[in-house]
Amino acid sequence: MHTPIEDYALLSDLHTGALLSRTGSLDWLCFPRFDSDSVFAALLGTPEHGRWLLTPSSAHAEVVERSYVDATFVLQTRWRTPEGEALVTDFMPIADRRANVVRRVQGISGTVTFRQELQIRFGYAEVVPWVTQQHDDDGSILLAIAGPDALLLRGPRLHAEDNSHQGTFDVTEGDVVDLEMVWYPSHRGLPAALDIDKALEATINYWRAWEASSQDSGNYSTAVRRSLLVLRALTHEDTGGIVAAPTTSLPEHFGGARNWDYRFCWLRDAALTLEAMMTHGFADEALGWRNWLLRAVAGDPEDLQIMYGVAGERRLPERELDNLPGYADSVPVRVGNGAVDQYQADVVGEVMVALEKLRGHGVQEDTFSWPLQRALIRFTRNHLDEPDHGIWEMRGKKQFFTHSRVMVWATFDCAVRAVRDHGLDGPLDEWVDIRDRMHAEIMERGFNSELNSFTQAYGSTEVDASLLQLPQVGFLAYDDPKMLGTVERIEKDLLDGEGLLLRYRTHGADDGLDPGEHPFLACSFWLVEQYALSGRDEEAMRLMDQLVGYSNEVGLLSEEYDAVNHRMVGNFPQAFSHLGLVRAADALQIAQGEMDAHEMMARE
Repeated sequence: MHTPIEDYALLSDLHTGALLSRTGSLDWLCFPRFDSDSVFAALLGTPEHGRWLLTPSSAHAEVVERSYVDATFVLQTRWRTPEGEALVTDFMPIADRRANVVRRVQGISGTVTFRQELQIRFGYAEVVPWVTQQHDDDGSILLAIAGPDALLLRGPRLHAEDNSHQGTFDVTEGDVVDLEMVWYPSHRGLPAALDIDKALEATINYWRAWEASSQDSGNYSTAVRRSLLVLRALTHEDTGGIVAAPTTSLPEHFGGARNWDYRFCWLRDAALTLEAMMTHGFADEALGWRNWLLRAVAGDPEDLQIMYGVAGERRLPERELDNLPGYADSVPVRVGNGAVDQYQADVVGEVMVALEKLRGHGVQEDTFSWPLQRALIRFTRNHLDEPDHGIWEMRGKKQFFTHSRVMVWATFDCAVRAVRDHGLDGPLDEWVDIRDRMHAEIMERGFNSELNSFTQAYGSTEVDASLLQLPQVGFLAYDDPKMLGTVERIEKDLLDGEGLLLRYRTHGADDGLDPGEHPFLACSFWLVEQYALSGRDEEAMRLMDQLVGYSNEVGLLSEEYDAVNHRMVGNFPQAFSHLGLVRAADALQIAQGEMDAHEMMARE
């Protein structure tokens, strides 16, 4: 039986992320980067595929409380057993420049016996390491080595048993027992022991200071602030690249094949993150994301990709791991992402919209940034008449998706405004002509008068939740009659029985996969935004409350949600879902007159 996705919490050191279950099992961790091979992969299999369990031995142990320390990713779990209470603090140090996880156990009352089970499996559970131990009066040092990887654990003594290491220890009131696990390249010497008190204080202070820069978010400030923290936690500190999620192959449909690797940086997600950070006062972070974007796409514009590695790597070949049975038997388990080779016409538009808003905040272009944007505009012009795979990365036949065509329009709309409003150089007449021709084409071929709705693709009668983004980029107003007709059609065709929005009807789509998936939370957040900015305030608030209510006990959201069975679905935590939450909360503030003119400018 797999641990429900919603029972996991995220730990982050701004280089990688770990998923820790409510019962104290660290089931997913890739060292030293988000996209490195895993050292614990029980999330996609069983404990034998790697995990680190730290939990009370008592069969009657219960979690009394579980939460992050303030606005941090320092997790605290308060345990109660018939014999006593104890507090476990789990975190990944920020200030320390090495890949490590710390687990501190403090006795609160009585005596609590804890047990450890450690199974280290490098290379996505394919490699069993050679393990040695050294013991002294203070505990043990366990060292696991396989090829280039080494993992060292300092803590209470363990003993080998059936290809794992296990052990127990007691804590009484006032006791503190620290466990530190650190990864390092195996050709280097043993890392020195960490000053855990200092590391814990520095990590808490870092997260608190970062969050203190965020601006107020109205009635949903707690959820927005946690979402912004998630976006930061999914960002690589050195490169500025943001991964879509720290996991791979958590299924969009339990038992199905829609299982993808999200540990990469999509231009679309990075651009939307840049917008969110600007709106909420994180100017330095916004510039960091802009610089990552520009470095990633630098080179021949014809080599543009929709996604890159954390540092801008281009080769992300997709392969299947036959040794892992998958979460809830959902196979295949994939690493890498074949969508890297797709043409998605919308991504340049997403980037240009974000950078136009950055200019609106007074950020000046430099000798690198504007010429590179002009190259992206040329790329879009050169591919103007080509169909694409669309925002949802459909693996079927390319089409002229209406959303993609609108984002092409947005590319040239931003280009025109860059010249007219900001004095940048460029062929204004040409860009105006392409923008206007694209607008006329979309209105003629993307809008079906009989349905009174825009359609998913030219010539189609299907609708798509991505059509909710048309007013977001200024193609038309939220309350335009054509948009209202589209929303009515979307509600009719894509809302499920629980009031959540599907991306599209998979039974009627040529996406190259068997039909069936759960609603994407980002799409429902887009519907909140549409409701809020078209005068449907009560419906917007009701849906927003429902969606925020799907957050788990530590404020995290997955990619999708199964409202019937009350289960999170898909990769977790999902940047796109948290981005949607931030946008929806901002829209509600605008609708209620709570956002000032400067902030509103970032949304227009």
